[in-house]
Amino acid sequence: MAQEKYTIGLDYGTDSVRSLIVNTGNGEEVASVVFEYPRWKKQMYCDARNNRFRQHPLDYLEGLEYTIVEALKRAPAGVAQNVVGISVDTTGSTPIAVDEKGTPLSLTAGFEENPNAMFVLWKDHTGVKEAEEINQLAKSWNVDFTKFEGGIYSSEWFWAKLLHVVREDAGVYRSTASWVEHCDWIPAVLTGNTNPKTMKRSRCAAGHKAMWHEAFGGLPEEGFLVKLDPLLSGLKDRLFKETFTCDISAGTITPEWAKKLGLPANVKVGVGSFDAHLGAVGAEIEPYYLSKVMGTSTCDMLIAPMEEVGDKLIRGICGQVDGSIVPGMLGMEAGQSAFGDIYAWFKSVIAWPTEQIIARSALIDEATKVKMIDEISSSIIPELSKAAELIPIEESSIVALDWMNGRRTPDANQNLKGVISGLNLGSDAPRIFRALVEATAFGSRAIVDRFKSEGVRIDGVIALGGVAKKSPFIMQIVCDVLNMPIKVARSEQACALGSAMAAAVVAGVCSDISEAQKNMGGGFETTYLPIAENAAQYEVLYAKYLKLGELIEFGMK
Repeated sequence: MAQEKYTIGLDYGTDSVRSLIVNTGNGEEVASVVFEYPRWKKQMYCDARNNRFRQHPLDYLEGLEYTIVEALKRAPAGVAQNVVGISVDTTGSTPIAVDEKGTPLSLTAGFEENPNAMFVLWKDHTGVKEAEEINQLAKSWNVDFTKFEGGIYSSEWFWAKLLHVVREDAGVYRSTASWVEHCDWIPAVLTGNTNPKTMKRSRCAAGHKAMWHEAFGGLPEEGFLVKLDPLLSGLKDRLFKETFTCDISAGTITPEWAKKLGLPANVKVGVGSFDAHLGAVGAEIEPYYLSKVMGTSTCDMLIAPMEEVGDKLIRGICGQVDGSIVPGMLGMEAGQSAFGDIYAWFKSVIAWPTEQIIARSALIDEATKVKMIDEISSSIIPELSKAAELIPIEESSIVALDWMNGRRTPDANQNLKGVISGLNLGSDAPRIFRALVEATAFGSRAIVDRFKSEGVRIDGVIALGGVAKKSPFIMQIVCDVLNMPIKVARSEQACALGSAMAAAVVAGVCSDISEAQKNMGGGFETTYLPIAENAAQYEVLYAKYLKLGELIEFGMK
């Protein structure tokens, strides 16, 4: 019998990184380890009030080593020497300024504690002004470099972020040779090719976030960038022209990293990608099925044959890129800037008296205080869900907008804010919570409607991520609002599984992504079906959501 082969999917999320070891023959997930970023957990280098969210590269490197070494320890004997590939997915756009060797500035002398020398996390919105300037210039330029990005450039993306940083920090600007996405940097480190000019760049990251497209010959032209700001002069030549899909090898692991991780010397490392895109692969996406990663935010992925959709320009989404999800298919991205984050925000509001008053109480001892606060905190969302589920859908109920962190799609606008309307003296916590859940579902519906209105059909919905796995209450509301069945992927870590699938192709074990999905896919654990009566009532509430959104957006102008 041929020796079994394994791949490792390395999944960098917002709060932690996970390594997952998978059997390439049957998809068995043999070991998995999670590492929470210690500096991020303390919110170092962040300023939430000003929408600044930065992460230190040491969090990523420490997590890389810890999770792979520990996962191999937990795996059955013999697995380590039969690992043939590693692929990486990360959040994005999460770029960082690097020197001429590709070293992040925060790992060089003088920048160790400088937030502008850190990775600029996907949800950092400090570049709102810069994004607006990009949009204005693009609409007046002879070529609209945003047209493959949905026609609107976002502050969550590559150029807006780097432009904001170099404008704000002259020291970083002077020391920066180039910029690198998180998903490009990790494979570069593992293969030893950190040279910004020669490292293999992700088609996914470049196409969806950096206005890269083959029709432009790569990145936007020099004249456009210099017109945007003279500080960008010459930067294009220090970035990249060619990009690669996730089935391509970035190289072989270096002897140093192989020894450090306990891996064979011939392990292939794949070109990186974004978490939601490889999550869609892990959840066995197929053409015209919307794959929804439902976590702190949502990322909605859709693929279609190039010959069927390739010529369409889909307005107001987060980009359409050949091969960004599945090589050979058009990859389309949409999503909501806040989803689970909204529930977490409301939980914090509810928990404030508990954390502030109980913590200072002289009636109970310190150990009891800690236990009581932890118990209440962990019970808030489950108890709110139970109570909210009993509240009937009413056409006159509270209506909210899910723009607490701005709006990603349709039509990116990070200046927008959340709204809760229709409150009265009977509006208790469960009713407000239900309205917030409904708002996030309506935001999902707006994305589906945009694809359909732009001539792209949706045949079904696949869900993955923490919310999809943990909350039947939320999932049923989303299902009713969409009025479509929703299949939930069985794997607890579909993003890491998607990376492991890509690694199987990179290592030559599988011929393409489709074969890797067939061999390694975990299938689906449940299917939510819409309740006709609820779906009809939600049509009325959804119309109110759209009307409220128009009113608020017009008022802000």
